[in-house]
Amino acid sequence: MTLAVSAMLAHAGPGPILAAGQPVDWWFAFKFNAQTFPGCGQAAAANTCAFGGTLQAPSSGYSQQYVYASSANAELQQGSNCLGTTPTDPVGATFGQVYQGSSYYVVWNDQFYSAPDVAHCGKSCSAPWGHSKGLLAWDDTGNGLVMQVSTPSWPAAASQARPRSGDGNTLGCIASTDNIMVSQHFFALRLNRADVRTVLLAMQTASVVTDPTNPQIVRNGGPQEIQDLVSQLGTKSQARIVTSVPLSTGVRIIAKPARLQVPPWQLVSTELQSAALKVASWWEADKPSQVIPSTDGSKPPACWDSSLAQPGPVVNVLAGQWGGTPFSLTGGLGKNHNHAKLGISTSGDRPYAIFGDMNQEGTLAGKCGASQNGRGGMFFVVEDAALNRSLGELIGGAVSPPAN
Repeated sequence: MTLAVSAMLAHAGPGPILAAGQPVDWWFAFKFNAQTFPGCGQAAAANTCAFGGTLQAPSSGYSQQYVYASSANAELQQGSNCLGTTPTDPVGATFGQVYQGSSYYVVWNDQFYSAPDVAHCGKSCSAPWGHSKGLLAWDDTGNGLVMQVSTPSWPAAASQARPRSGDGNTLGCIASTDNIMVSQHFFALRLNRADVRTVLLAMQTASVVTDPTNPQIVRNGGPQEIQDLVSQLGTKSQARIVTSVPLSTGVRIIAKPARLQVPPWQLVSTELQSAALKVASWWEADKPSQVIPSTDGSKPPACWDSSLAQPGPVVNVLAGQWGGTPFSLTGGLGKNHNHAKLGISTSGDRPYAIFGDMNQEGTLAGKCGASQNGRGGMFFVVEDAALNRSLGELIGGAVSPPAN
């Protein structure tokens, strides 16, 4: 029995699982795009829309094939089923225990698209609201999990007692199919009571889009200190200070406030001792006025803050590969594109794998509040040599040359 599993068995409340009876401290999943790995894995049963919705057959194609890693085995391996739909895939199993259980929860998503229509910004929320999506769940003791996702319009409900109306709540069964057409990522992490408080504070800093008055996406309860923090969500943060805190598992959470108008992944580099990073995100090279180009670390961006150290090099990855099959890691709505936000460190003696909310869209100079510079978001940083190496191989294709 691994240390991760031993710790998890002693942990009350909902937590990350690979499948029923397989708890871990954390897991990561990368869903491929529709062009290179279409459909579901060879062993997948038909998608039954377990969490509501109608099975989609988009003309642009779809993919729910995926690779995953965990604290039990940090080397990426390919899943054999249909991601997000079964009790035997990490996304479906972890989400299912919350949806079919009695946990307290918060769901947030800046692109709900349909129900719920959050009062403060409607169906899709722009700056300064957080470019952030996920699920936080906990029990009466305050123990629980956080699941970061990159998928628009999912999740949008966290309990079968409060189902989403109209659009469904299962990957592959939602009318907004960009979440299954392009690549996406998912990351789940075990939390103790103190961690839940820390994550909630980070969510406040990031100005995540949620509504504590809507029981479809928020069920508040448990320790009073947690309830108080949940009740303060759904507001625009006035913070200018980065949250950067190690959690009980050793995983670090970083939260960027919207008022700190700097390039987001350069900020992550600074918070990791100016480590050199390789980053794959939604990065549309054919829209140069909207992208943050690669940087060589020789100087800080003009859009920077004097309180921050100089970032190291940050290089944008344009392509990856799995099993000898190359795939695109650029942005755009075509079926060969990427909406995951992943990074690895490539310098120093700290082998980081980074899972983020934010794209490399914005600017190094000029109107410093442009796009992602002027939004909040969160990042989870796992220090693990095997994961760093394996993720590096996944996103190890061509890169964009530095602009400075």
